[in-house]
Amino acid sequence: MPAIDRLLHIPLLRRGRPYRSLDTVRTPHYRTGEPFVEISQANVGLIRRDLLDGEMARAILAGFTTEELFRMCARAADLFASSALPLGETTQSPEDYVLQVSATTGLPHIMVRRNMHKIRTVLAEMESVVNGLTRNLDLRVLDAGHAEGLSYFPRGESLGVVLPSNSPGVHSLWAPAFALKTPLVLKPGAAEPWTPYRIIQALIHAGAPPEVFGYYPADHAGAAEILRRCGRGMVFGDVSSTRQWQGDPRIEVHGPGYSKIVIGEDCIADWEQYIDVMVSSILENSGRSCINASGVWVPSHAAEIAEALAARLAAVAPRDAADDQAQIAPFANGALAERISQTIDDELNDGLSGGATRDVTASHRQTPRLAVFQGSSYLLPTIILCDSPAHPLANREFLFPFASVVPVRQDAIPRALGPSLVVTAITHDRKLIARLLASPGVGRLNLGAIPTQRISWDQPHEGNLFDHLYARRAFQCAV
Repeated sequence: MPAIDRLLHIPLLRRGRPYRSLDTVRTPHYRTGEPFVEISQANVGLIRRDLLDGEMARAILAGFTTEELFRMCARAADLFASSALPLGETTQSPEDYVLQVSATTGLPHIMVRRNMHKIRTVLAEMESVVNGLTRNLDLRVLDAGHAEGLSYFPRGESLGVVLPSNSPGVHSLWAPAFALKTPLVLKPGAAEPWTPYRIIQALIHAGAPPEVFGYYPADHAGAAEILRRCGRGMVFGDVSSTRQWQGDPRIEVHGPGYSKIVIGEDCIADWEQYIDVMVSSILENSGRSCINASGVWVPSHAAEIAEALAARLAAVAPRDAADDQAQIAPFANGALAERISQTIDDELNDGLSGGATRDVTASHRQTPRLAVFQGSSYLLPTIILCDSPAHPLANREFLFPFASVVPVRQDAIPRALGPSLVVTAITHDRKLIARLLASPGVGRLNLGAIPTQRISWDQPHEGNLFDHLYARRAFQCAV
């Protein structure tokens, strides 16, 4: 870790302008535990005052055409990936960004760079992304308010987003709101304040008006105030932290994905051909994404598949953050890693399955699941062979490469799967495909051997942001 001459400070952005608050928190380096960055905090009163006049920011964006906003995004893509940008009273180079994200989240450098490339791609290809979200709508609808007999109106004055700390790539989900002429009010995750700040700076330096951006690190009360005050909201988190927003039509909830791979009876005999797809879906990005597979559901050969996956994943070991071969990330909070591992063990030993459900990787690696490397806590990849879909671990998701292999009758799919953000279905069976296509519990369906984490950005992902931000109205115009 390079020496730090002085503690970095990240200010608030109030209408795009830096503001240093008297109230600050310090986020530590994941490995040393020493303070690494000081972050200004916004209290509820400040947030409430700043969000009183949301119409002004929307009016500013309305003065640009969508084509102009697309060009800004394209310029911002190169700035984000390649240029030094302001970070409070100092500047942040692309390499600084990689080291800083790694320092507070634990992500190896190679994973930060991959996520950086993902964000750059979304900004660079914003026109294609928006065309996918709007289903190739004539975007004069947004510029003039109507086109070809269609008219849409904004559901709210701004989009408030309460962000996580697990992985930078998640920030690509809210970025299209800018191109959709919607001001942004962002509450960053405590351990990952870097990426939303850098995206905002890239857009501002690409010509975007600063007044349309708010950046408010805050506590839970401040986050709730943002979601209440903005006309539209997005919130990321686990089941407990997002529960209060479930069912609120103003808020798009991004919780656990419970993404899965399903192999049909017609393809299960060839399961060995699909091991690479399964491993990639489980392991990529250290299993931290909601689109990582947390389950492999099969009509037969469950034990053989679990053994094959365990053999492959047991070879994955902690490496130095700068090692380009690193595949797993440490937990910045070692106590959280301990609690997760204990939860898995408790559910394995609850006696409900009579020992038939087991951790298959345990016999392949001959070491505990919880490992310590360079003073940091890691959870090693874990494959659970479940005795049935009813076992508590059959439909669980954790912040590391974890998946259950679950035997299930094909005629019980998709009902037995439960809500699933992504389902990769390896089958040619028309009846099974038809049931999956008709299922409201499948958010994204991949037909064929497509890794669950492979995203096509010209299609809506985890909800359609355009539909969340705009509603269609009846419209007639006398010639």
